[in-house]
Amino acid sequence: MAASFLNENTRNALAKREILRQCILHDRQSIASLNAGMAVSIPTVTKLVGELIDDGFLQDEGKIGTTGGRRPCIYGLNPQAGYFVGADIGRHHFNLAITDFKGTILHYIPDIPFVLESSEQSFRDICQLIREQVRIFGIPWKKVLSVGVSLSGRVNPEKGYSLTWVVSEDIPLKDIFQRELDVPVGIENDSRAMTYGEYVYLGPAGDKDMICINLSWGLGMGMILDGNLYYGKSGFSGEIGHFPFNHKDIMCRCGKIGCLETEASGSALHRMIVEKLREGRHSSLSDIFRKNGDIELKDILNAIRTGDVLAIECIGEIGETLGRAIAGIINIFNPGMVVIGGRLVVGKDYLRLPIKTAINRLSLSRVSADTKIRLSELGEEAAAFGDCMLSRKKLLGI
Repeated sequence: MAASFLNENTRNALAKREILRQCILHDRQSIASLNAGMAVSIPTVTKLVGELIDDGFLQDEGKIGTTGGRRPCIYGLNPQAGYFVGADIGRHHFNLAITDFKGTILHYIPDIPFVLESSEQSFRDICQLIREQVRIFGIPWKKVLSVGVSLSGRVNPEKGYSLTWVVSEDIPLKDIFQRELDVPVGIENDSRAMTYGEYVYLGPAGDKDMICINLSWGLGMGMILDGNLYYGKSGFSGEIGHFPFNHKDIMCRCGKIGCLETEASGSALHRMIVEKLREGRHSSLSDIFRKNGDIELKDILNAIRTGDVLAIECIGEIGETLGRAIAGIINIFNPGMVVIGGRLVVGKDYLRLPIKTAINRLSLSRVSADTKIRLSELGEEAAAFGDCMLSRKKLLGI
């Protein structure tokens, strides 16, 4: 596939990328509709569309009906132009998504076992696993256009470093991935990847000013402001989990006390339930706790799904605390939408209702009146899907 224009800044190259951007935003387009938003002539647009078809990026999708005159041809992205791979990497597993060129998820593989370490070999191993998974689904690696990788903690996408998973101060983490995978690679914070995945998935049903809360073992946040991911000065925006929110002397994993994450996260939910089990509270988790001396987050989430009273009570407390924090965020940013994602959304209404109650009670009514609150529909697929879509966005320069 001839794709040299992806790395060029000539007038024609920029125009081709704009055509692809229009087809991503508005699906199928006619020559006239493409030309309406571009400062080039119709013959030039026609020529560039023809070249994009020859290169395999666009396809002719037939003609559309009109009230009169000749029916124009319409063009759209060729789903088989290439593939994007997204890897959302956790401490003990990673999730993988593979999308076609149009952004349709073809394969999603959750919870691939892997123990992450801050070593070059660890990341080389995960690259090998990524290649193996793509091969299993019959996709030639040469058809992979780019890969997106997300990790928890502080990630600077521009420079390609993770400050949480440091391999070398001299070698950006992104460089290791690109060397091993031999395709363009972008790295991102998992909450921002989740946010972008939700934004693309929602499409017109979303909002150009959107907040996404990642409620998993930790607590993170991503922000879409005026249609773009917001990174902050150094690329570390969204650390809502470490907002000094409460007065309890619970030590956070960051080394400070008072962090919101210590009262509203999967780790907080785990601590709360373990404390109550030690006090003698009855639960379907009691037998697991007596046998192992501890419980895992997945056990708690299963208990919520099956209606365990203690687990439901505790996730309601998490929701109330998080709702108070979201009320403050709404007062500051006045977003059109707040999406709550992450592993704890299995709590559904047990989580959503106390969140909404706290928001209604504590946010300024005139500020929050137009803010929609919704739980993620993508669930745990959001970050890996977001990685795919961010890799497409960066590859096409859009």
